[in-house]
This record gives sequence, structure tokens and C-alpha cells, in this order.
Amino acid sequence: MTRVLAVWWDGRLVGHLKQNEHGDLGFVYAASWLDDAGSPALSVSLPKREKLFSRRECRPFFSGLLPEQDQREAAAQALGVSAVNDFALLDHLGGDVAGALQLLPPGAEPAVADPARRPVPLDEEGIIELLDTLPRRPFLVGAEGLRLSLAGAQAKMPVVLVDGKVALPVAGQPTTHILKPPITRFAALTGNEAFVMRLAAAVGLEAAAVEPRIVRGRAVLLVERYDRAAGADGVVRRIHQEDFCQALGVPPERKYAAEGGPTFRDGFALLRRVSTIPAVDVLALVDAAIFNAMVGNADAHGKNFSLLHDGDRPRLAPLYDLVSTAVYPELSPRFAMKIGGRATLGELDARAWRGFAADAGVSLPRVRQRVRELGEAIAGHGAAVVADLVALGLERADLEALAATTRTRAAACTATLA
Repeated sequence: MTRVLAVWWDGRLVGHLKQNEHGDLGFVYAASWLDDAGSPALSVSLPKREKLFSRRECRPFFSGLLPEQDQREAAAQALGVSAVNDFALLDHLGGDVAGALQLLPPGAEPAVADPARRPVPLDEEGIIELLDTLPRRPFLVGAEGLRLSLAGAQAKMPVVLVDGKVALPVAGQPTTHILKPPITRFAALTGNEAFVMRLAAAVGLEAAAVEPRIVRGRAVLLVERYDRAAGADGVVRRIHQEDFCQALGVPPERKYAAEGGPTFRDGFALLRRVSTIPAVDVLALVDAAIFNAMVGNADAHGKNFSLLHDGDRPRLAPLYDLVSTAVYPELSPRFAMKIGGRATLGELDARAWRGFAADAGVSLPRVRQRVRELGEAIAGHGAAVVADLVALGLERADLEALAATTRTRAAACTATLA
């Protein structure tokens, strides 16, 4: 027996995700979507066509909407389904995912939030209860009215804000923020991500806005979703997005370049092929690579870069999930994507930057200039970012140690130009 989920984009039917009697996935566009020349493809990897997309063709995109690793396992256990059954998980979690899509049962249409139903803000006790529940029930799976999903291996919860306070969405309401609890395994992770994300913005990179909050002594991070936009009437709409793995047809379990996932060369080629503003986006990705090397974010893999479809053609999305993994000795120092063939900061040299410039299709003098400028900017802005975060309640000692690490790495990275 074939099972079906309708795929909706901003209230319009895009097509149908199917699972046949053998468990194989397939996706087919709706005739009405194909007939409208102005309707875009669901993904760079799924161009508009009448023929059914096979499991191999469509699974990288749809599986890429789901959580990964322990989060996927926990969600599957809470739902009583197999962790490898993408269709079953999307059936339970696909009501509000990254981007503009909603996956709904046949016959169901996207719910419109009732303006008379206002989400109830969570008090501190409610937030603590949420934080304690997420590890065993990611996204509060099974809760009435909630069908939410985000990619990634870290626990997180899509939420809305009511007068600045965290609340769970009412049925049909697009979430606007992501609440990220701390991970006890990694000390001061919330402060780490808050610092690196705000440092990225301070040095001129486009990054998602983040705000740390302290709830009964526990630090959490509130991340503003860049795939949502509020109109003049206050109504929030979903904006479509896809990460590099989805766009390139790479399944999430192969997100690392060493396992066949996207490389920087693949990312640059993708931007040149599909971006609305390829020259701008290529340089932004160059900056992101340099910045990650300097701050010690070795985990910048293919699912941590995305395309945002907020116009006729996509553009590079703001940066997100930036963390200095270098401060955790148990994590590998090897870059998820090599820079000019080099896998660590210690291996970088003038030849590596020459190779990186060639991969990007950018002049070597331009790359060298950005290495120097970003190194100076990181050294110059770290103290101010620390001060801002201390004022919000984070520990000064942890932040100052992190700022010192980034300054040292930035200087070492700049020295590789010689």
C-alpha cells in the first residue's frame, strides 16, 4: 500500500512525497505547480519535471529536513517508529520545518493560525520543564497541535515570542525563533555559540541574530530564524531554504567532505550556478571559510551552509551554528571542509591559500586581503562582544578565554600568508 504526504509551499500544493509497499520514497510534482512557469523548483537537486523522482534522487532533500543522530533516534523512539523511516518521521514532524514547506496528510490543507488564539508565554518553570523534556522527546513529538522539525544533531525547539517571552506556537503558526538548550558534555557551549555568532556579525559577516538568556542558572540560546519574515501587518510568512547537502543531492549522513559530502569547491560552484548575486555570495563564502578557521569552528560541514530562496533565485543564507570547536579537546581539529587541501590550522600555508583562491575562483590577492582584514577585525571586536554578553549574564572568564583563543588563532592564520 502506497502512503502519501502532500508537500505545501506557502499555502500552495507543490507535489506529493510517496512511500510504496517496499518502503521506497518517491516525489512527484503536482500538475498545477508544473504548469505555473513562475513556480520554482523545490530544490536545486529536484528540478521541475513530470517524471517521479526516485528514492536516490529525492531522499537527500526530504531526509535533510529531519533531525540527525541521537535526536533522530530519540524522536523515533518517542513516536514508536524506525529511526531510518524518513517518511514516518516526516508524517509526524513535517508540519513546520526549515524553510517554507509543510508536509501534511492527503486531504489536509495548511492550517491558518487563529488570530484569536494567542500563544501562552512559558514561565521559568515551563522553560525548565521544556529543557528537561527535549532530550527524550525532541520537538515535543506527539504533543497535540505540534508537528515540528529542524535538521541537526543538537537538541533545539522551534518557538515564537510573545512580548519578548518564549512560547510554543498555536496550530498553524510559523515559528520565529529556535531555543537551544545547553549540552552538559560541552562546557559553556551556549556562551561559545553566542560569542562566535555575535563576533561574526561584529566583523561584518551576515549571521543569524542570537540572544543568550539565563533561566534559573541555566544558559540557553535564542536564535532568530532567518527563514521567516514578518509583513507590515505583522503576519509571519515562511521563506524557503535548503542547505548545501540538499541542493547538491547529498544525504545528511554524508555531510562531511571526508565522507563524500560537499567541499568548498562544490559550494562555490553551486553559488556560481544558482545564486541571484553569485559574485557577492562567493566572497561571503570565502569570508565564512576564513572566519571559521580563525575562530576554530572545525565543524562547518555541508549542512551548515544554506541557500535562501527569498526572490526569483536563491542566495547564500546568513551564517548559523557557529561554534569554536577548538576549545573542546575531545573534538577533532580537522576542518569539515579542507581549505586549499589542508585540514587543520597548523597545515595552512601560502600554497593552501593559493589553492583555496583557485577553488573559489577569486584572485589570490583578494583572499590574502580578507585574511588580514578578518584577522584584525577579530582581534579588534572580541572585547566588545565579551562585554555585551557579560551584561546579559554569561560568565566573563569563559568568554575572555574564548576571545583569547580566537585572537591567537586569527594571528596564527594571518601568519600563514608569509
